[in-house]
This record gives sequence, structure tokens and C-alpha cells, in this order.
Amino acid sequence: MRILAVDPGSKRIGLAISDLTGTIANPLAVILHVARLVDAAVVAEQAANQAARLIVVGQSFDDDGNPSFEGRRSMRFAEALRTQTSIPVVFWDESFTTRDARLARLQMGSTRKSRSGHLDDLAATALLQSYLDANSQS
Repeated sequence: MRILAVDPGSKRIGLAISDLTGTIANPLAVILHVARLVDAAVVAEQAANQAARLIVVGQSFDDDGNPSFEGRRSMRFAEALRTQTSIPVVFWDESFTTRDARLARLQMGSTRKSRSGHLDDLAATALLQSYLDANSQS
């Protein structure tokens, strides 16, 4: 089953997609933020084009375990996304995904200049891989 992950941000939205077995996450795209409903429609279209059966939206939490400001923004985005698609939408903790994306880029031997760019698709990939690992059937 293919799963699409969304790392929503205030400027860009990172997307990642799993392989057909739902085992490995891969970067898919970065979408520039326009407006919540427009962004949701683009994500819904990407999910349909990729034949995704589930959409995982990253959500961040504060130290008390409550959704942070960004986490509440993710909730509003997911609500808009649910109006655009019949594909189920779930949340997954996105804590440390940007840090993990930076580490991955560093381990790949990227130059300092290329590391300074956006990490949105890699953050979405880290988010999705975390979800896949936690929900593996093995």
C-alpha cells in the first residue's frame, strides 16, 4: 500500500511517498505554500496521482505533549485536505524530522552550499520512514 507523507510548513510543503510495499520512504516533491485550500487540493491531487491509500500529516507538539503552534496549523491543513479527498488522513509526530533530514544530507556528502537549501521533502521522507517503521507488520 502506498502512503503519502506531508510535512506542512509556512513557506513550503514537503511530500514523500512510500514504495508499493509500504516499507521504504522516498522524497516526492516540494510545493510552495499558496493558501490552505489550494495547498490541500495540490496534495490531494498528488496523492491520487501516486495511488496513495493513506496520507500521513506531520504534527509537532510542545513540551507538555499538546499540539504546538505549527501542530495546530497542521490540524487545520488536515481538515482542509479531508475536504479535498476521500483518502484517509492521519497525524504523525514530526519531532526531529528536520534535524534527521539535515543529518541525512550531511551523510550523503552534500556540499555546504547544497545543504543550505530547503529540507522539506527530506523532512517528509524522515516523517514517513518513522511512520512506516513504527507500523511495520514484521
